Amino acid sequence: MTDNELGAYLRARRESVRPADVGLPDSPRRRTPGLRRAELATLAGVSVEYLTRLEQGRDRNPSAQVLATLAEALRMTPEERVHLRLLSKVSGGGHALCPGSARAPSREVRRTVLALLDGLDPAPAVLLNRIGDVLAHTAAFRRVFGPVGLLDGDEPNLIRYVFADSRARIAYPDWDRVADEQAAALKLDNAPGDAYVAELTAELSFAAGEAFTSRMAAPAAPPPAAPVERLAHPETGELRLAREPLHLSDGEQRIVAYVPADAATAAALDHLTGRRPGTLRAVNDLTPAAANG
Repeated sequence: MTDNELGAYLRARRESVRPADVGLPDSPRRRTPGLRRAELATLAGVSVEYLTRLEQGRDRNPSAQVLATLAEALRMTPEERVHLRLLSKVSGGGHALCPGSARAPSREVRRTVLALLDGLDPAPAVLLNRIGDVLAHTAAFRRVFGPVGLLDGDEPNLIRYVFADSRARIAYPDWDRVADEQAAALKLDNAPGDAYVAELTAELSFAAGEAFTSRMAAPAAPPPAAPVERLAHPETGELRLAREPLHLSDGEQRIVAYVPADAATAAALDHLTGRRPGTLRAVNDLTPAAANG
């Protein structure tokens, strides 16, 4: 890494955007690729001098508003916006979140919880903490949600994936409803003034914009729970999954278990997990007697 990662990233993104992509004429006489500094400055509403200082590393503390206008002008994806914000914090001398005595979200996974997850296999099931961090999961969960990108990265987070990963809008055909649920969970599962929630909220507000902020500004009430979650799986096609949340005794973590909602999904999950057909049964096929063995 150089000592001017923020400036280098802004310049690289500027040079990768074609004028036609932002509604500007594309002249064959251009001597530089992408947008000129003056063009980006006009689109973002900043001065050419200020943009030059940012790219050259002579100004390392752009405001959140300036970053947002630059990201919008450069047509950045949510993932690129997250990266831009991270580079800005590092460039400005920011440090990792250190909220002092604030209670950190639980990340310790008890052995009894691991045993419970093991018992749920071959059903997809995941352990989440109060801010949506993925702490543990069954092998079946990885085979279902891994291919859509949910588990990418060292510390995957369900809420961050929904709002800041462009693949989520493809993975969830009912993305608006899923987004409503995740924003509501972030508000309802956490106390006001929580520093960890504030940090995640700031990150997603920048990455997703109004799609996130409008939901966080809405009254803190859980949306109507949908009986089935639809997932567009790249290998099997659409899966229809019934969910059952299991809240653990510490109040900090919950397991979400997924059960096939129809026979086609049951067959698809058996295929994904390498089980014999009929291992997983659809919700509609489960009677109280069958469920008890």
